[in-house]
Amino acid sequence: MRERPPLDPMLRTLRLALWLMAALLFFNWVWPSLQGWLLALTAEPRAVTPRGSLAEVEQTNIAIFRKASPSVVYITTTEDLVNLWTRDITRIPRGTGSGFVWDGHGHIVTNFHVIEGASAAYVRLQDQKTYRAVLVGASPADDLAVLRIQASLSILKPLPIGSSADLQVGQMVYAIGNPFGLDHTLTTGVISALDRTIRTENGVVDGLIQTDAAINPGNSGGPLLDSAGRLVGVNTAIYSPSGAYAGIGFAVPVDRVNRVVPQLIAHGRYQRPELGVVVDDRMSRLVTERLGVDGVLVLRVEPGSAAAEAGIRGSRILAEGNLVPGDIILGIGDRETRDAAELRAALERYRVGDEVRLRLLREGRLIELPVLLQ
Repeated sequence: MRERPPLDPMLRTLRLALWLMAALLFFNWVWPSLQGWLLALTAEPRAVTPRGSLAEVEQTNIAIFRKASPSVVYITTTEDLVNLWTRDITRIPRGTGSGFVWDGHGHIVTNFHVIEGASAAYVRLQDQKTYRAVLVGASPADDLAVLRIQASLSILKPLPIGSSADLQVGQMVYAIGNPFGLDHTLTTGVISALDRTIRTENGVVDGLIQTDAAINPGNSGGPLLDSAGRLVGVNTAIYSPSGAYAGIGFAVPVDRVNRVVPQLIAHGRYQRPELGVVVDDRMSRLVTERLGVDGVLVLRVEPGSAAAEAGIRGSRILAEGNLVPGDIILGIGDRETRDAAELRAALERYRVGDEVRLRLLREGRLIELPVLLQ
């Protein structure tokens, strides 16, 4: 038998190198693909790890949303544009906002700025039906408005009413609304501050609740709730350089809402309680700083007003031009009145016909007078 001649050492080295390259190619490229294919044939869903009970705060969030969300509505408005040449009327979308069911008679509460300037408003309820709304009344100074829809009592779910007088900074709150048209959105936060004042297109609105619960365009008019699911405010504005959520939102306190809304339903407007005095912060400071007190100087008392009936005295100007200060209002009830804004805010807590006690500084003496608000 003829023997093979021995391989050249260089050829043996080349063959070994080729085998090593083939092995590397197999293990680096072919085997992972083959292994993945084999695993895919036997792949099954993983076992679900039991979660256990939801945390107490999660259960509270879920319960509040489930109970309150059927009361929150989505509001859209339209505007009619008239072609001056053809007299044709074109109805275009104007804006969106939120609101909530106030009672079983179809009254819907929202912000005034949500419906301001609109030709028509439409309300969508939890059943996704849309109803044409009519304007019942509005208070631009409070940024509140009441609409009314014709809907069955079974679908109307009024929110329970809470109190804002006893709210505390740090208390949990919940906002439900329709930011950017995304209906029934829940956000949570805390009360960041109380008695905030902001300036709007319709004037100054004071006594507001500040919250860090996320409020965005479209949330306006929606409810702010406490951890018991009660209405404590109406979301009205945000502070944001960009126009979107920046951690600071404001709500009209429910105690004011509960005073204003019934009058809007009954009369179409809010009748503010008035003292019937003329005041000016600049003149007040000139006098009160000299006397070392904080209060509001009464410049003039309107004839026949509540202040006139109570005997409040206005200021006088002598012939030589010197001012003789009248009464200085230091407080109403348990609230101090250091300027005209605080005087208005203190009066906002009462209704027409309520009797209040004014603390006055008169000719250096502290006195109290009962006043029947008109």
